[in-house]
Amino acid sequence: MPLLIEPEMLATLLKDKNLVVLDARFSLADSKMGRVMYDQGHIPGALYADLEADLSGLIEPGTTGRHPLPEQEDWQATLRRWGVDQQTQVIVYDDGGHAMAARAWWLLRWAGISQVMILHGGMKAWQAGRYPVTTDVCEVVESQSMFSMGHMPTISATDLLIEMDAKGNGQAHKLIDARAYERFRGEEETMDSVAGHIPGAVCHPFTENLGEDGRFLSAGHLREIFTSLVGEDSRPVFYCGSGVTACHNIFAMEYAGLSGATLYPGSWSEWITDPQHPVAKGQ
Repeated sequence: MPLLIEPEMLATLLKDKNLVVLDARFSLADSKMGRVMYDQGHIPGALYADLEADLSGLIEPGTTGRHPLPEQEDWQATLRRWGVDQQTQVIVYDDGGHAMAARAWWLLRWAGISQVMILHGGMKAWQAGRYPVTTDVCEVVESQSMFSMGHMPTISATDLLIEMDAKGNGQAHKLIDARAYERFRGEEETMDSVAGHIPGAVCHPFTENLGEDGRFLSAGHLREIFTSLVGEDSRPVFYCGSGVTACHNIFAMEYAGLSGATLYPGSWSEWITDPQHPVAKGQ
């Protein structure tokens, strides 16, 4: 099934009764801004998916990262509230950077929902095409579906450490960090209390999945990039600051036809809660 949908195609599907559109716009600098943007205008029929209220679980200081996965019961309740069932076609969009949309995409796939696409170019592309925008909030008939989680692979910090101890940092998993190079190298850190990266990781900023026009690079181009990063004998594990932008890399790999990537959900902000975890700096 296609992973990206263009605005002109979405415009033809809006009257489909089995379609759920999610607006995942969110600003890490201002947690209220996403909802404000939604209230000011969104794609007709879209429901708001808040990164912190819907797409993340409760933070436990000193234990979790900044955006832990939602508890399975909570995520199931959210999906039901949105009217999602196993046959639902879900379209997710954000402001056009695709990071928040990719987080929602990953969580939906984690729950076994296979028909999920990201609006290519997000709200910016929708508005550029002069497609309709509304401030109306639609009524939703809640679903009664049961969802089982775990359909997308994850790994814990404990298991990462076991592999690192056993392999001397040459772990079977290939760790790939989605943050900017400056944060990866430990030169600057604007979000977390400790700078650096997990030893053995390489850096592939999620923004490098996009061209200058803000659209995803071609599947072939992305396949070359990730094949070079991962190698032939390793299994990729993606992490970032809090488990959000790592999903962008996983989505880009899937779009490139390379499935099976693993997410370390807690990512760097969880890793550093334990002072015994090793930290590396530089390349």
